[in-house]
Amino acid sequence: MRKLKVAIAGATGAVGREMMRVLEEREFPISELVALASERSAGQELEWQDGSVRVAKLTDQSFKGVDIALFSPGSKVSKEFAPHAARAGAVVIDNSSAFRMDEDCPLVVPEVNPADVLLAIKPGGRRIIANPNCSTIQMVVALKPLHDAAGLEKVIVATYQAVSGAGQKGIDELEEQSRALFNLGEIKNEKFPHRIAFNLIPEIGADSGNGYTEEEMKMVNETRKIMGLPKLRVSATCVRVPIFACHSESVTASFTRALTPDAARELLRKAPGVKLLDNLAEHIYPMPLLGAGDDATFVGRIRTDLAEERALSMFVVSDNLRKGAASNAVQIAELLLAKHAAALGAQLTN
Repeated sequence: MRKLKVAIAGATGAVGREMMRVLEEREFPISELVALASERSAGQELEWQDGSVRVAKLTDQSFKGVDIALFSPGSKVSKEFAPHAARAGAVVIDNSSAFRMDEDCPLVVPEVNPADVLLAIKPGGRRIIANPNCSTIQMVVALKPLHDAAGLEKVIVATYQAVSGAGQKGIDELEEQSRALFNLGEIKNEKFPHRIAFNLIPEIGADSGNGYTEEEMKMVNETRKIMGLPKLRVSATCVRVPIFACHSESVTASFTRALTPDAARELLRKAPGVKLLDNLAEHIYPMPLLGAGDDATFVGRIRTDLAEERALSMFVVSDNLRKGAASNAVQIAELLLAKHAAALGAQLTN
């Protein structure tokens, strides 16, 4: 397929910059890259390939001739500008929560529900594809092959989420607080409700009104949608932890049919996007130190759950800025090109 004109909305943010790196690393066929951000960021020069690209102000006229628009400027901005991009002829892949639960907007993890991308580009389609929440993505990548084999019934998950999930301000706050603690300086918390350095905060997102946070309800609702299991029982507890990169999850999954740990290991060893690290005797298991900078979902500590029938417990780690955001978005773009090139070409060609 011909090279495409690609726009990144929110290019100066942590995820936007990672999108640029991933596009370059994966050699996505780009004829022109359009970097877009707010007015205060316009004019910045960002490294791109062997040179740089100048950031332009995001407006409703920014998408002329754009084939694919990767969005990561936040939900409010996405709601305003993604429809402009779609009307201009682009296929939008949005990283915010703005469209995830809209019935006419596919929510896609390429290893799990790749065919759903066609819903966005079919005649009359909305031309917007939602990128799921970072913590949801890694969990469904691990659960999909097990569900196909044994039938998923229930999921209980506790997350340990890096500060980079809160953007550059989260990264900066952990660094500044850590330095201040070591130097007996003043501790300020602005991004998080409490000090994050050397602490855990069991609150990510606002109160949903039912005792669960927005992040926890995202995991419930998005997992059901992506897996195509609207009645799946899911319960989540999401915790912010003082590390910079990679989300970790303790997952207990119950199935309709019994699945042994060895059978699960064999399934995951062959599963797309998964790296199996599971030898407790040799201290081999997923850790953020191993996942940082990688696009894989690491799975280990697989064992029969002692409290639930026909259930397995496991530990899942993935880089939240890569597979949890930028890389999944680029993989969706690749999916449009590789598996559905004819359909995409018909939609993108005027």
